[in-house]
Amino acid sequence: MAMAIDNAFEVDFCSYSTSTTTTTTADEDPACTWNHWGSPVVDWGSLSSERDEFQDLIESMMDDGTGFELTRLEHDHETSNSVSVSVSVSTDTMVADEETNGEDFKGLRMVHLLMAAAEALMGANKSLARVILVRLKELVSPSDGTNMERLAAYFTEALQSLLEGSGGGHSKHLITNGPQHHRDKHREADMLAAFQLLQDMSPYVKFGHFTANQAILEAVTHDRRIHIVDYDIMEGIQWASLMQALVSRKEGPPTPHLRITALSRGSNGWRSIGTIQETGRRLTAFASSVGQPFSFHQCRLDSDETFRPSALKLVRGEALIINCMLNLPHFSHRPPSSVASFLSGAKTLNSRLVTLVEEEAGPIGDGGFLGRFMDSLHHYSAVFDSLEAGFPMQCRARALVERVILGPQIAGSLTQIYRNRNEEESGRWSEWLDTMGFNPVSISFANHCQAKLLLGLFNDGYRVEELANNRVVLDWKSRRLLSASIWTSPPDSDL
Repeated sequence: MAMAIDNAFEVDFCSYSTSTTTTTTADEDPACTWNHWGSPVVDWGSLSSERDEFQDLIESMMDDGTGFELTRLEHDHETSNSVSVSVSVSTDTMVADEETNGEDFKGLRMVHLLMAAAEALMGANKSLARVILVRLKELVSPSDGTNMERLAAYFTEALQSLLEGSGGGHSKHLITNGPQHHRDKHREADMLAAFQLLQDMSPYVKFGHFTANQAILEAVTHDRRIHIVDYDIMEGIQWASLMQALVSRKEGPPTPHLRITALSRGSNGWRSIGTIQETGRRLTAFASSVGQPFSFHQCRLDSDETFRPSALKLVRGEALIINCMLNLPHFSHRPPSSVASFLSGAKTLNSRLVTLVEEEAGPIGDGGFLGRFMDSLHHYSAVFDSLEAGFPMQCRARALVERVILGPQIAGSLTQIYRNRNEEESGRWSEWLDTMGFNPVSISFANHCQAKLLLGLFNDGYRVEELANNRVVLDWKSRRLLSASIWTSPPDSDL
């Protein structure tokens, strides 16, 4: 009972949005060539090998192949002392191999600089970190340049925020002039446009949505009432395709009543009460247009983003589904305690199904802040590389996605890594569910075939990897990007 992918792709969900945007789309940009591939390749294995780390990294501040001495006078605001930092580089150590591509060499040099800045930041050497970041800003740009230059620009900005103590997970590029209301409306319009572009031009969004939706369809075949609790509903696009599948299915009882409860997080931020109410209005309008019986509710998290199962309104006879999307472009950098409370609630509530999608990052490094920083840099390098197939380097559509989605994601990733730098890495949430006693639910043959069919609509660099009977992974070439897993609460979990 695989979902009809063609029908799902025809949903013009944006037509139900009251937001508008003047952003130029891919079709309007003559610079867009969808099968463009160019992207620098970094030998990540060599970066994790034994070496004199600081010597190698600082040497990469070389710009043109000739020796130089970089001196910066930085003012330490904390101690009001002037600090002079001098870095000398030997010409001999920086001569590139004659066969090395200049663009690749520059990309590798930027990776070295980023790692040097991260190491200086971790070592509390703020003056050296400032010097390196100044050098990086001379080399990178978030709006033009090569793939690696744009990626390095966002990592540079994120490190600068950490250095200044303002790493809050949001890119300054999202801030516009004007009253707060207009900024929020502009940001919401940009987010909706970027979300739509990303789901149309890569499988990132639909891979998780379709795998989860197919598992839900198979689990509620004979139910008359379905209740989905969504951890991060975004614009609700996931549920448009589910509604289409529910009203068009030929098996089981008549179209069941679908109730969705979205979690909200206070009065400000991306998932505020007002934003989710707008999502609810769009979903209600879409449900009415396709003939889907539907109701929409909200459940507010506590101030620390903790989920309380008692705050959820339950109705007898409903099949309860817990949906947890922790991948692009969903805002995946929530406090781990918040995610844990939500998934624990699934066990307390004896949910029929738990659908989980999460990013796959690392391990490349050896743990700690620097190791996790390398993992994040490696992961987003793969993300930027994969999007080259759908978003050409000079395409304004891709620039919007990078500015609105990827930039904040990178900032949030580094903020979380820095804050948790002295804690043991928690690992994947799918592993956590397993240790908590959740039972795996096998991904059906139809669901697996659907994932392969979906990837066939995009570049052939993507592939599906099956790691367990209940977990599939979206790969870009040899790198894992995100995984989807299906679970159910243990039978003895009711209170």
